[in-house]
Amino acid sequence: MDIEFRINDFEGPLDLLLHLIKEAKMDIMNIEIEEITKQYMSFLDKQEKMNLEVSSEYLVLASELLEIKSKLLLPNNKIDEEEEEIDPREELVNRLLEYQAYKDITKLLQDKELLRKDIYTKEPERIDNYVPENHEIHADVTLDDLVNALQRYYQRKADNKPLNTKVTINEISVSSRRLDIKRLLKSKKRISFFELFPVASKEYIVATFLAILEMAKNRELVIKQENDFDDIICEVNKNA
Repeated sequence: MDIEFRINDFEGPLDLLLHLIKEAKMDIMNIEIEEITKQYMSFLDKQEKMNLEVSSEYLVLASELLEIKSKLLLPNNKIDEEEEEIDPREELVNRLLEYQAYKDITKLLQDKELLRKDIYTKEPERIDNYVPENHEIHADVTLDDLVNALQRYYQRKADNKPLNTKVTINEISVSSRRLDIKRLLKSKKRISFFELFPVASKEYIVATFLAILEMAKNRELVIKQENDFDDIICEVNKNA
């Protein structure tokens, strides 16, 4: 079994080196190797004096830093002046940039995970549970009529164009849709069944449909259809 080795809060030698560079306020693209090597070796030396075992991976990076430092101290013996000079720090800089990107995305995913823990979703269930068995909404409009009409409406929306959806924290509730429908009927008195579904998302449609069923059950509105295939009309129940 692999054991993750940590010194203080550092997850590895690159994490330690990145911390030292930031503390020294150095440009990561132009690392002062001599100074940063001195700080890195000093840190490891303190760990050994505290009788803390230093992992081999930290020692490997220490040797790489010393090698880069020695290359920078050596005189440039290039014969061809047009030959491009290779910076000994280049590979190390690329590794540090890659590691920094990894740390940033890890922090972002952790934040999203914490946010997701505060979101609770309700398991799907049959709408039949909200309506008594053999209950008819109106003498000439049954629950099956409404369900069939809603399915045709949703299919038409799906055929027109792809739905643009996005994840949101706030969810549509049945009670909020009841209030919206009440305000709408107060101003218009009667309205087409399909006009009550201005937003074509599944959550919005289900909440609206359940709100209509609940209002019809409580005699808050009347649902009518004059003839087969005519528009279904919702209006205020004047006898309520």
